[in-house]
Amino acid sequence: MENHLSFSCHGSQPSAKSSADYSGIDLGFHVSDDRDVLDGLLSQEHMDTCERVLCLEKKVQQQEDEIICLKSALADVIRRLGHVEASKAQSSVLPSKPNIRGTPTRRTEKSFTNPLENARVTPSKRPTTPTHRTTASPRTNTSNKKWSSMSNSLDSPSFHRDGSREAEWRAEEGYVKIYLRGRAINLYAPTSVENVDVTAVADPPSEKLKLEWVYGYRGRDCRSNLYYLSTGEIIYFAAATVVLHNVEENTQRHYLGHTDDVKCLAIHPDQVRVATGQVAGHDQKEGKRKAGKKDIPEADKDHWPHVRIWDTMNLNTLHVIGIGDFDKAVCCLSFSKLDGGNHLVVVDEANDHVLSVWDLSKAHPKKITETKSSTEPVLAAEFHPLEKGSIVTCGKGQISFWTFEGGSLAKKTGIFDKHEKPKFVLCVAFAENGDIISGDSNGNIFIWPKGNNRISKAIEGVHEGGIFSVCVMKDGTLLSGGGKDRKIIQYDSSYTKTGVETEIPENFGGVRMLNQGKGGMVLVGTTRNCILQGTVDLQLNPIVQGHMDELWGLASHPSQQQFLTSGSDKQVHMWDSMSRSVIWSKELSESAHSCCFYPDGSVVAIGTETGKWFVLDCGTHETITSHTDGNEQIECVLYSPDGKYLALGSRDNHIYIYDVTEDGKKYSRIGRCTGHSSFVTHIDWSSDSVYLCSNSGDYEVLYWKIPACKQETSISAVRDLEWASGNCTLTFNAAGVWPEGADGTDVNNVCRSNNGKVLASADDFGKVNLYQYPCYHPRAKKHCYNGHSSHVTNVSFLFDDSRLLSTGGRDMSIMQWQVV
Repeated sequence: MENHLSFSCHGSQPSAKSSADYSGIDLGFHVSDDRDVLDGLLSQEHMDTCERVLCLEKKVQQQEDEIICLKSALADVIRRLGHVEASKAQSSVLPSKPNIRGTPTRRTEKSFTNPLENARVTPSKRPTTPTHRTTASPRTNTSNKKWSSMSNSLDSPSFHRDGSREAEWRAEEGYVKIYLRGRAINLYAPTSVENVDVTAVADPPSEKLKLEWVYGYRGRDCRSNLYYLSTGEIIYFAAATVVLHNVEENTQRHYLGHTDDVKCLAIHPDQVRVATGQVAGHDQKEGKRKAGKKDIPEADKDHWPHVRIWDTMNLNTLHVIGIGDFDKAVCCLSFSKLDGGNHLVVVDEANDHVLSVWDLSKAHPKKITETKSSTEPVLAAEFHPLEKGSIVTCGKGQISFWTFEGGSLAKKTGIFDKHEKPKFVLCVAFAENGDIISGDSNGNIFIWPKGNNRISKAIEGVHEGGIFSVCVMKDGTLLSGGGKDRKIIQYDSSYTKTGVETEIPENFGGVRMLNQGKGGMVLVGTTRNCILQGTVDLQLNPIVQGHMDELWGLASHPSQQQFLTSGSDKQVHMWDSMSRSVIWSKELSESAHSCCFYPDGSVVAIGTETGKWFVLDCGTHETITSHTDGNEQIECVLYSPDGKYLALGSRDNHIYIYDVTEDGKKYSRIGRCTGHSSFVTHIDWSSDSVYLCSNSGDYEVLYWKIPACKQETSISAVRDLEWASGNCTLTFNAAGVWPEGADGTDVNNVCRSNNGKVLASADDFGKVNLYQYPCYHPRAKKHCYNGHSSHVTNVSFLFDDSRLLSTGGRDMSIMQWQVV
């Protein structure tokens, strides 16, 4: 989960982790009209600011940890005082523990040593039916609430600030104690569980996942990332996955060799090999250049910026180059053309944007030379297809012509003469006669003759705003794509407009990338993370759609092979998992964060980042009603199993309860659950729709009786309940999903399968994990799957458990996994 200061509008729970490459996208900086020109890239000044902000965030988090420790210590003092008073009075606020579990061997005095402990519980495990997870509550009644959370979750003998304590099983009290950020969390077992061996290692489930489909495309801030292969597939990337998409057969293959965001892509002249470059991984956020590669631990090597060269036929990795040679990220790649692809040019995102040339002709690729390219961003680097040893780079305020000869590089800077020098040269292409064609932020196209660094022809003002892509088609015509005006304009081989042009609909965004498709068709990647295919003179149809901002909302349809997503881009998409396409979309007036279906699937509730929430009719796609509760983000929404209530967990620490009538069409608020001291993160309903379980940002687990909206403080009342859903990350049956030394925000979400056999988790490290359910052994083994690059924000099984869906936060992708 992401950690943000007050200027951020995204994220759900605090964390110091984030995807390095996305750090500049959503920090709230705005460059007004220059945003299109900057093309999602921050200036160096903004990058420095981001680094300073991250440093401040870490200091703030350390201070918060110290405050938690002080509160915990004080809570323990209060607990001990209460214990002394209770022992003298020989009385108990709640029923004794022996009465709860019916175990006569437990000491009576322990049962009321801390009356606040009785507020914690976990779901029951039925012998025949899979149990739904619940959680032990760290709080009691309102009068004691302030101290009950701390005293319940932190006993001084077990308290370790470094969070390194191992889990414990307290047989007499019947709970597992786990440690998150140094705090001990008591997760009570159902009465059917008499013993838990916390040293035992639970086996992973027999079920496994296979990546079936990736929804989305990284067009918002990357370029040169969409190509057509000789296999009939189009190739592009999203998150840490490279997708090979066969449009005609509606199938995908996936290259999963990368560990973090793929940033660039190049096709070898043989149309079989591909080179892809990635950013620094989660474990090496900065990815600083190493003087000696021996300094990099073997386990960390894949997390450093590097280039992978692989085979598109069998998806095997052929070479991994540049580990320890690149800084921050690899942003540009290109194979040489005239020598059969024996050389590769690479540009990284170091302060000097180092350009290096690699020899691929040997069994082990070797770097031939490198040089500082520019202190300004470099947006493209290409080997000239008709001039041996010629390399062209472009970027902020520059176009450069390089000559690679004798193992060294020589540079000539492009001269604009009488023409206005653009702020950005955004793209380059090569004509059949060797002319170099550039598009810039002023909407101009300049022609640079082969071997010359001066302009021979200018086509000025062809687009309003920047030209993000130029493409020379097989028939010799030229296409240019505008990012702001969303137009695609055609020119003949003499660079004269043919009169053929088209405008992309606004909901798909501006042009990011143009390329030759099958036959005479054109492929169009857009700034709103969509891919279109068709002809300029007829029609362009979407073949890939996705979100274009941080994504948290995910809900599976209760009876169909469909699911719904909602994101900070204000978009709501209903997807069909069988056709792998969007059924319908709707744009909201607010950025969305959470969503859930009514039990019969007829309507869907969507929570936003402002406290407002909507109910949409799934048939008409119209808004049925909207309400506002507080002015902070609605973290989670969930209908009760009988459809009579809707619960909304807010970032203002409250849970709002609504009475639902007329088959989900009418809503009236009946109460508010007040008791959490931090924002509500997850909620679950009991199967009888009477109880609600909730987790919070400071690791509390509370229970509520509905419709009274009163906190339930008796363990005996809730520990053996059956739960209709399994969203809460802090429960006895999910205790094993927390890694050793977890800080409490490492697991963003969990989902129990509908058959109760497996538990999926979404974590901060870009992983989707699969456990056997129930998962209460702290050392439970798991199946772990890569694909996402940012924090995985949500997971959800389809109603028949045939597939698992996962959403990436800042990678904005949706991944569909087949359960096998």
